[in-house]
Amino acid sequence: MSERSEFTGGVLACLFFSLLFFLSVTFTFSLTFPWVYAAFERWMARNTVIDGRPLVFVGTGGDLFWHYLLWLILTVVTFGIYGFWLFIKLTAWKVRHTHFADTYRP
Repeated sequence: MSERSEFTGGVLACLFFSLLFFLSVTFTFSLTFPWVYAAFERWMARNTVIDGRPLVFVGTGGDLFWHYLLWLILTVVTFGIYGFWLFIKLTAWKVRHTHFADTYRP
């Protein structure tokens, strides 16, 4: 029998990250998005347990920034067509940087 899986994050943190995402888009033209996204994913992982095993997210905004900038440029150059791949690329980056905390070794 598998152990319990759960998410323990709260609504206040969700509201805080929603505000940060909004401010990132509004005031910095999304250039701070990688740091907000990485902080959000750290929070998500820190509050997630799968089959009794906690997660850890080790990505940083600095790790994501140049990838994100390239993806934005490709989206603009292709008149938005690359935007369909942007979600896939961002999800792949997130998964590569998410690990089970009990087995992760930096």
